Amino acid sequence: MAAALALVVMVVAAGCSTSEEKTKQLSPLALKEQASSIGKSNNGYVVSWAGVLGNANRWHFGENAVALISARDAAGKEVVRMEQPLDAIPPGGSLSFTGEAVSKVKPERVKIEYRPASWRPVARIPSAFRPFPVSDVATEKLEAGSYLVTGYISDPFRKAASSLVVTALLRDDAGTLLGGGTTFVDDVRAERDRRFVITANGIKGKVADTDVSVRTWGATAKPYEELVAAGTVPVNATKPTTKPFAKDRGYPPIGDRRP
Repeated sequence: MAAALALVVMVVAAGCSTSEEKTKQLSPLALKEQASSIGKSNNGYVVSWAGVLGNANRWHFGENAVALISARDAAGKEVVRMEQPLDAIPPGGSLSFTGEAVSKVKPERVKIEYRPASWRPVARIPSAFRPFPVSDVATEKLEAGSYLVTGYISDPFRKAASSLVVTALLRDDAGTLLGGGTTFVDDVRAERDRRFVITANGIKGKVADTDVSVRTWGATAKPYEELVAAGTVPVNATKPTTKPFAKDRGYPPIGDRRP
C-alpha cells in the first residue's frame, strides 16, 4: 500500500514538473516590426503607428496583451502615453495592429512596447484555426500621406463571425513597414463575401505592397474557438458540371490480370 502511494506521488510530481517545464519553454511575444509617424493636424499633432507581434508558440494563444505607445518632445518630456488592448494572438501566428493619438505638443520620438500576454493552450490542433480568406485587395492613394484600402473577406467556418478585425499594413518596395489602418466588419458569413474599407494615414514613403490580415475581435481566444467548434465549410463542394467518362480511362492496378 505504501509503495502504491509512493508511486502515485511520484507520478503526480512528474506531471507537475512536466507542466512547469512546458510553461517555462513558452516563448514571449516578439515585436517583429514597427513603424510610426508624426503629422500636423487642426487639433495639434497626430501620432500614427503600426506593429506586428509574433507568437512563436504553436500550441498556445497569446491573450490579454497590451501595446504601450509613448511619445516624447524635443526636451524629452512625455506628451503621449497610451495603452492599446490587443486581440488574441493565434498559435504560431502574428497580430498586426495600428492606431493613432493626438498631442497638442509636437512629439519627436515614438516608442512602441507591449505588456506580456497570458497563455491559453489550444483546444484543437493548430491547423483547425483556418485563416479568413481575403480577396480583391486594392490600394488607392488619396491626399499626401493617406491611402484607401478596399477588398473582400469571407468566413471559412459554418458559424457566422459576429465581428472581425481587418488590418492593412502598407510597405515600400523593399518590404519595409510604412504604416497601416484597421477597421471592423460585422456578420461575416461563408455564403457571401463582405467588403471592407480602410483609410491609412500618416504614411511616409512610396507604397508598393499591401498586406491584409483578418482576425476575431476580443482579447481571448473564445470567439475563434467557437467558430472552429462549429466546423469548416467544405472546399470545392459544388457538383461537377462535366459529363462522366463513357469508359474509365484509369490504368488497372498492378498485378491485375483481368482482361
